[in-house]
Amino acid sequence: MAETNANQPLETQDGAEMSASSDDGEPKHEYPSGLAVAFILISVTLAYFLFFLDLAVISTASPSITSQFNSLVDVGWYGGGYQLGSAALQPLSGKIYSRFSIKWTFFVFFLIFEVGSAICGAAQSSAMFIAGRVIAGMGSAGVANGAVTTISAILPVQKQALFMGLNMGMGQLGLATGPIIGGAFTTNVSWRWCFYINLPLGAAVGAFLLFNTIPEPKPKDPPLQILRSVIKELDLIGFLLVCPAVVMFLLGLQFGGNEYAWDSPVVIGLIIGGAATFAVFLVWEWRQGDDAMVPLAMLKHRVIWSAAATMFFSLSSVLVADFYIAIYFQSIGDDTPLMSGVHMLPITLGIVLFTMVSGTLISVLGYYLPFLLAGGAISSIGYGLLSKLSPTTPTATWIGYQVLYGVGSGCTTAAPYIAIQSLVAPEQISLAMGIIIFWQNIGGATSLIAANAIFDNSLRSELEKRAAEISLSPDTIINAGVRSIRSLVSGSELTAVLAAYAKSVDKVMYLGIAVSLTVIVVSPGLGWRDIRKVKAQELQVLSSKSPNRVEKILQ
Repeated sequence: MAETNANQPLETQDGAEMSASSDDGEPKHEYPSGLAVAFILISVTLAYFLFFLDLAVISTASPSITSQFNSLVDVGWYGGGYQLGSAALQPLSGKIYSRFSIKWTFFVFFLIFEVGSAICGAAQSSAMFIAGRVIAGMGSAGVANGAVTTISAILPVQKQALFMGLNMGMGQLGLATGPIIGGAFTTNVSWRWCFYINLPLGAAVGAFLLFNTIPEPKPKDPPLQILRSVIKELDLIGFLLVCPAVVMFLLGLQFGGNEYAWDSPVVIGLIIGGAATFAVFLVWEWRQGDDAMVPLAMLKHRVIWSAAATMFFSLSSVLVADFYIAIYFQSIGDDTPLMSGVHMLPITLGIVLFTMVSGTLISVLGYYLPFLLAGGAISSIGYGLLSKLSPTTPTATWIGYQVLYGVGSGCTTAAPYIAIQSLVAPEQISLAMGIIIFWQNIGGATSLIAANAIFDNSLRSELEKRAAEISLSPDTIINAGVRSIRSLVSGSELTAVLAAYAKSVDKVMYLGIAVSLTVIVVSPGLGWRDIRKVKAQELQVLSSKSPNRVEKILQ
């Protein structure tokens, strides 16, 4: 492997930082300073906050949306559609960032996110709402990747960990406070403002971005030159293979047990078709080599595939509880959307606090793996206790259960990002992040749709068991939505329906136990490494050579 002298940050006379390249033929990399870097950091951090807020705000709003559109069976797609759009475009986003301007790529992706948000706010049907969620998800694919790529481009190595931690903290703040914000808008204004709020905040992000320059880690070809060979440069054939593969697989999970039986030709065909198309995608990417949308050589290295697998299951662990604990409080406790968010504060505070605590301790101690292992264990215990929820669970008990789950989830959130940020060369970060965020989104979408299938099938079964106690059919109760239960039944019938809801939520928590335990299994691949000892020169071995040459640190 070629020898390299890492880019060492230097101070220019005007205070801006500059890195000297080992190759005299390459231009020096000058970092922005002062207000310029502050405005860029504010814009990407706010965008990252909105990305996670949009993911979580739906949890307390979805019961009201299902009641308005009579669409309880679609609730998994309200979160899963967002993840589907993000996952489908995620691998391509890394390729786009590596070829086009970071600033304008980020801006276009964020604009797509805003358009999706506007469609969600104006939705007149469940199908229109899901379409808006998918479009917003497509935009979010570039927002998540772009935030990390931008921080790597505007800050020297020594400062990236601190600001990456702050960025991740704001993202987790959006994820954790989403249920409360969604509940507040749904209760006091309208659930539509959960999405309209993105528009004025998005205007601020756009303004900060437009009037500042984001330096490129290495020179890029002019856009028109890239567009002339866009199919080869961006591997659009790879994109056209992975996108339908993801859609078919997730549609199969959604239809199974709801619109079609699990052993129906439609469900089996979709799942097998998705798997087969994904296999063709992998063969195509292997043949493309360095030009692949997802350079498979990167996946040979333990750090990257382990980070991808860890993010697949850790986001699943967060989302399962977010959606179905909200349903528990709004069905069993008759909470308003706002009060369900308030009652989920133990989760919110646990995730936010321990995301920050774990990020800080990783920076101080240098090791990220202990937090992943401890977080997975604590989260699985929390889920196990949450699976015991019933209509008569005392307040102190469900608070304690949530605290355990929140602490565990907070410990697992930032570590994989910090590992990738510390161990991958700057010009490779967009591709590496594209890979791990793709699997993170696939995990989130799969878990939400799987949880939806578990909940719907269980609720139908539990209602059928209590048919003698309930005068209405299961379909009537399910189609009415969570917020309409008490307008349909009362007295002993209501007691039976609430018992069915509680049992169904409990069964979803079993999925949470499984994904949390799996984090413990896959995360050790990240290795036991002290990131404090990672020298700047080790971060640049990949340089601008071929994407399949991964730095020594990953070997």
